[in-house]
Amino acid sequence: MTGNVRLVLVAACALIDPEGRVLMAQRPEGKELAGLWEFPGGKVEDGERPEDALVRELREELGIGVSASALEPFAFASHAYERFHLLMPLYLCRVWTGEVRPMEGQRIQWSALAGLNSLPMPPADVPLVAALQREGALQS
Repeated sequence: MTGNVRLVLVAACALIDPEGRVLMAQRPEGKELAGLWEFPGGKVEDGERPEDALVRELREELGIGVSASALEPFAFASHAYERFHLLMPLYLCRVWTGEVRPMEGQRIQWSALAGLNSLPMPPADVPLVAALQREGALQS
């Protein structure tokens, strides 16, 4: 690519339950890439650390409390979309407070790692699933 590229920084989280399943969220109608399944998270605001963005986003999207110290950096995706370039660090999290529930009308599901391949996902999320599977990251 040449010229100026708009870089978008998005932090994502693989929430892992005691059974070793990962939580995926479906992008709601009306949003770009609606209907696709993704790791929960969201845009990092100006002056915000990725961990703080995840703490905020997980509270807003899923109604749970997460401490930044419970977020384990794992991998990142770098993907060129048509209108921007996405840089997305993925964190692992096994500890939170509250019950996970969809707060923004999105569908959510807990899935075994092997089952993630059957979910349609945004292109940036696909290599993160492969990294989780390769590393066996969901084993406690």
